[in-house]
Formats: sequence, C-alpha cells, structure tokens
Amino acid sequence: MCLAIPARIEQLVPPGNAIVNLGGVRKEISLALVEDAGVGDYVIVHVGYALHKLDEEEAIRTLAAFAEMGELEELRSELAGSGS
Repeated sequence: MCLAIPARIEQLVPPGNAIVNLGGVRKEISLALVEDAGVGDYVIVHVGYALHKLDEEEAIRTLAAFAEMGELEELRSELAGSGS
C-alpha cells in the first residue's frame, strides 16, 4: 500500500530539498510542490515529495492514528527502505 505520511523537516538541502524525520528515520525529499516550507514544519510526504504543509497538531494526530492501527512501524520501514 502506498500512503502519504506526515514528517517533520529537520534541514533544508539545496536545491529545493529537505531532510525529514519520521520516528528516527531521516530521508531526503523534494519540496518542489510546497511553498514556504521550513525547518520544524510538518509536511505530507508521498514517494519522495512533500505534497503540502500541515500544522503540528494535525501531524501528531495523524501519526497517533497510524500507531493505533499498527501501521506506523510498517510506514517507517517503507520510508527507510524506499529509494525516493
């Protein structure tokens, strides 16, 4: 299954990329589709691209729902292992 998942931006990387963190998994993604994203912001990530920003409260609620469903570890594994 392919899902979009919230991740927190830890570092901006030129040109137009960012390093995000999801539960200790760090991944470089593209910010080409999102304006004004910065360090500390949460973004929805899908196949290596940030799709849009969301507020921290919504990101935390979404990650908690994934954890409740037992999906968070699988999503972390997919993010860590994907080439995108």
